Amino acid sequence: MRIALFVTCLADGLFPGVGVATVRLLERLGHEVVFPQAQTCCGQMHTNTGYLRGALPLVRQYVDVFEDCEVVVVPSGSCTGSVRHQHAMVARRFGDEALARRAEAVAARTFELSELLVDVLGVEDVGAYYPHRVTYHPTCHSLRLLRVGDRPLRLLRKVAGIDLVELPDAEVCCGFGGTFAVKNGAVSTAMLADKMRSVLATGAEVCTAGDSSCLMHIGGGLSRLNAGTATVHLAEILASTQGAQ
Repeated sequence: MRIALFVTCLADGLFPGVGVATVRLLERLGHEVVFPQAQTCCGQMHTNTGYLRGALPLVRQYVDVFEDCEVVVVPSGSCTGSVRHQHAMVARRFGDEALARRAEAVAARTFELSELLVDVLGVEDVGAYYPHRVTYHPTCHSLRLLRVGDRPLRLLRKVAGIDLVELPDAEVCCGFGGTFAVKNGAVSTAMLADKMRSVLATGAEVCTAGDSSCLMHIGGGLSRLNAGTATVHLAEILASTQGAQ
């Protein structure tokens, strides 16, 4: 299958290893991955903070760039959620029904990584090897907006060498929430403290998730504690092989 990668702003600017890992994983599974150079932001930040007019050209750009792609993969639950649930809404808000319908068609072919692997490619054992104690944090958008359910856990359970441990209160938000962490710093910090307490209770070496944004928030808190627990994106674990360790 020919799969287009929408890398997202955070992966492009701060966590390029996530994009690299996504490509390496999919190519190892025998698929061709392409990277449309004209891609930009999905517009989620603009939409979530009420700047819908600013999001409109980003919606149009996403549709223009990915409209001819068979399948689009996104290593982010929140950005996939924006494409799936916000793009057509933004277009309709400004009376562009044609764009809204195009956006819906592209959104139907846009998948978060675990969705793509399990639902589209029909694979759970991706041949990964990761000999570490790992706990999984289900991010809010993947859990509540996309409803990815246990797909990431099904993939992790098939990883050779992994010691996968359950995260207490896993479904509780980490407190990031994009601009929520900026506008409500005190509340966000308190929520982060609860999440870190849960992560540390597992004794895990690594906390993983499908969103770099939440991992950035959790990882920042853990680093300030010198806790010794790393944050690693799901794609990077699934891309790991025995020879790469």
